[in-house]
Amino acid sequence: MDWDKLRIFHAVADAGSLTHAGDKLNLSQSAVSRQVRALEEALNATLFHRHARGLILTEQGELLFDATKSMTKRLDAASARIRDSEEEVFGELRVTTTFGFGSLWLAPRLPKLYEKYPDLKVDLMLEERVLDLPMREADVAIRMKEPSQADLIRKRLMSVRMCLFASRDYLDREGTPDDISDIADHRLICQSPSSAQVAAGASLVQHLMTFNIRSSLTVNNYFGVLQGVIHNLGIGVLPDYVTEDFPDLVRVMPEIESADVPVFLAYPEELRHSQRIAAFRDFVQDEIISHRKQLRQLGKI
Repeated sequence: MDWDKLRIFHAVADAGSLTHAGDKLNLSQSAVSRQVRALEEALNATLFHRHARGLILTEQGELLFDATKSMTKRLDAASARIRDSEEEVFGELRVTTTFGFGSLWLAPRLPKLYEKYPDLKVDLMLEERVLDLPMREADVAIRMKEPSQADLIRKRLMSVRMCLFASRDYLDREGTPDDISDIADHRLICQSPSSAQVAAGASLVQHLMTFNIRSSLTVNNYFGVLQGVIHNLGIGVLPDYVTEDFPDLVRVMPEIESADVPVFLAYPEELRHSQRIAAFRDFVQDEIISHRKQLRQLGKI
């Protein structure tokens, strides 16, 4: 099917007039009319009802117009992605990361990204499932382990450790444990053993559970664990990056922590030149530098 004819048909259907479509396409009315008639002949179908007030699509015309609208949208999207690789940062950016990192670290920092790039549309997908970047389930990922998928550009951002935290009010009321065996006298708040989580965090929780914990609260994500801790329910297992944004939390038994959890940023090779990806990557890296600087000032690293 001739794309030029389809393009002219789409303009006519959208405008409802041969004259208005011709003005938009910089073609004469007669040239537009010839192309539409040629398309009707090629399809052996009438695409428009013609009357004094303009043109109305027939049933066959409606079917074709639906198809050309879809094609036009896809072409516009492709054009935007091409421009995006060379010009300003705009359009949709689909970011996937874990619920904990996304809700506790990334989301609170996004205002800075939007302040710099107000036309960006971030679709933040928080889930433990690893989305398939080469199959374009997302544009960029921040993961708590090195990605194993092929055809990905990956960069290690930082390391995270799971530590023990409590609120000042809770410790004033219940006392501060001095030794790991003292954890048995406190309520432990942690991720559910059955929930998806990093192996280092799960290992730490398993170790703590061997001390006959008298009471516990398990949640399937770190945001819920944090809520339990700040509401004075007990001692929680949380990633160490919460110390910057929640300064009232107290690190309990600093010698008790998980092994390092590597944090990686990854995106498909085909998006190597995308300005949206570059803008997000640079933003995350700048925020991590700022995060480390803040922790040094607090004397926590």
